[in-house]
Amino acid sequence: MVSNPADIQHRLRADDSSALQELFRVHYTAICRTLYRLVQDSHLAQDLAQNVFIRVWEKRMQLEVHTSWGAYLNQMAVREGLAHLRKVHRIDVREEIPDQADTHTAEDDALHGDLHTHYHQALDSLPPQCRTVFQLSRQEGLTYPDIAKEMGISVKTVENQMGKALRILREQLKEFIS
Repeated sequence: MVSNPADIQHRLRADDSSALQELFRVHYTAICRTLYRLVQDSHLAQDLAQNVFIRVWEKRMQLEVHTSWGAYLNQMAVREGLAHLRKVHRIDVREEIPDQADTHTAEDDALHGDLHTHYHQALDSLPPQCRTVFQLSRQEGLTYPDIAKEMGISVKTVENQMGKALRILREQLKEFIS
């Protein structure tokens, strides 16, 4: 497990390369797996993973990591992989879904905005550990064992916290759930 996010962040900002080495040692394999799922090439995944850590070092003064480095680096890896795929395959999202922009109405926009606001309010109302578990699982895509390892808690605690988060969110967002 890596030192707490604030400690790593502080060490990076102090130009302590051992903080980057610690992140690399702990997270490199997981980042490679994430990238491999995207690019289906192990050598390319390793190159892109190295790019992720290079970017961490280059942007160390601006980084703000509040939950976990694993989740943050995973998100960076996904972005790195997608950027590579866009560059190589010239992916244009608008070409892939041409009619999406034309099919929604102002009412849809208002409903979406309202749901978005209520969702974030509900998320903010969760107890801190519960919110972190939910975000790592649903927003960062980590598995329960990975979350347990990252947070230093048991898998059973992760399961309980997810259940609690889902109950609270379901209750607070019931007007949007059919």
